[in-house]
Amino acid sequence: MRNLEVIQQHVQSFPCNYIVFDLLKHAGKKLTEKTYEQRKKELNKLFAQQRLPVEVKYRHPAKIQAILVFDEADECWDQVLLAGGEGVIAKKRTSKWLEGKRTDQWMKYKNWRRIHVVLTSFDKQNGFFTGAVYREEQLMEVVTFRHGLSEEEEDTLQSFFYSNGKRTGESTQWGMEPSICVVIKCIDFDGKHLREPRFESFAFDVQPVDCTWQRMYRELYQSPLEKVEVTHPEKLLWKHPEITKNDYVVYLQRAAPYLLPFLRDRLLTVIRFPHGTVSDERFFQKNAPDYTPSFVQIVQNDEIDYIVCNNIETLLWLGNQLALEFHIPFQTVQTEYPTEIVFDLDPPSVEYFSLAVEAAVRMKAIFDQFQLRAFVKTSGNKGLQLYIPLPYDQFSYDDTRVFTKFICDFLCEQEPQWFTTERMKKNRGKKLYLDYVQHHEGKTIIAPYSPRGNQDALVATPLHWDEVNQSLKPSLFSINSVLERLETTGDLFRNFREEGERQPFREVLQKLKGLM
Repeated sequence: MRNLEVIQQHVQSFPCNYIVFDLLKHAGKKLTEKTYEQRKKELNKLFAQQRLPVEVKYRHPAKIQAILVFDEADECWDQVLLAGGEGVIAKKRTSKWLEGKRTDQWMKYKNWRRIHVVLTSFDKQNGFFTGAVYREEQLMEVVTFRHGLSEEEEDTLQSFFYSNGKRTGESTQWGMEPSICVVIKCIDFDGKHLREPRFESFAFDVQPVDCTWQRMYRELYQSPLEKVEVTHPEKLLWKHPEITKNDYVVYLQRAAPYLLPFLRDRLLTVIRFPHGTVSDERFFQKNAPDYTPSFVQIVQNDEIDYIVCNNIETLLWLGNQLALEFHIPFQTVQTEYPTEIVFDLDPPSVEYFSLAVEAAVRMKAIFDQFQLRAFVKTSGNKGLQLYIPLPYDQFSYDDTRVFTKFICDFLCEQEPQWFTTERMKKNRGKKLYLDYVQHHEGKTIIAPYSPRGNQDALVATPLHWDEVNQSLKPSLFSINSVLERLETTGDLFRNFREEGERQPFREVLQKLKGLM
């Protein structure tokens, strides 16, 4: 990004942290003659004094953070695989800092992915080959490469293009009908191209039509399957779109940085679908089963052994158990007070989704008058859900009921033909139900970024407020589309907790109590 306006736009969607891995100078004194281990101690001491994180924390407000150091290689590599990371850097404890030199005192170990592509073109001028995958029956180029080929392999491929391909116009490019598949080794995919691609091998047992976008994603992000057992990975969970158990676990891995902050320290209720959505069989699960692995945290509450999903291993294990929905309470295990207010805008059917949009826009206007920051997401079914994060551990459910009841009653008074607080479905007619009773201790709500067990594989998806208009449709946000959306919109609930600590909710509450 070289344009200042573009950079400033990305600052809002994809803010960067400065991640520190070494300390070369402190208080005017050079530390380069000290060992790596000694410099690390100085770095950690400095960060402790400044109250800065000594490991990367995605949603921590501090913009300067330190990289986490592992003493055990296996433990570190496990984390790389679980998170789909690029690799690790290994450094010798006694190494000194050498300016501007590569040294054998530190080494890179990359998490190589192996991707099947079909060759489409060859550039005679620079010797590069181009590979593609099928996406919706159209070939999409994803890689240009020449490294990794032996001299014999390179000569063979060039000869094949000359004898079977055609020159494209007056250029040095030679194109060819899809016929040769190869395996490319890379470290990631940036949305358009495979990163650091190298030729690995020919794939004579693979047909060009088998080199698909979906297969590429499976191969890119299948690393958690090496650490968390996924039984029957090809089991079909959704028919349209076609999503296998393997695909679903990959979704959870990639969505983990956005989903886990909302599951953390909350008593979890899941809905399990033992045969996926291809069957009507499903059941709620609160109690942790007897076979729950040791890395899963369990908290007892009201004689129920709840699972608390605080790490990616637990999330992926739950995915293998075919937990397709993640429902959470409005409070953490550390408090009896709600950490947010959630309004559930529930139309009678998806055909009346426009009523949810209307209610959300009207509610936001009221929140703006109170100077309260609100967040919005789809429910993943037929409605919308509005969130107001609260200062931590300060307001009871009785306090929040004053606010939620006021907002819902006000909307019903303004537009009684559209909105209702009637709990009996048979008495609502075609009106949208404003559910403020649901916001209470012991009740739950679908977590942001959680999939839903409906036939369309929809996801409870955070939105920009300017997306909340009459063109909005819940069907836009499926498991497949949400993964791509995260690449372009970023995490829209990223500042959720920070905004909560700034909310003037006490002043709002005092005003409303004065009206009672």
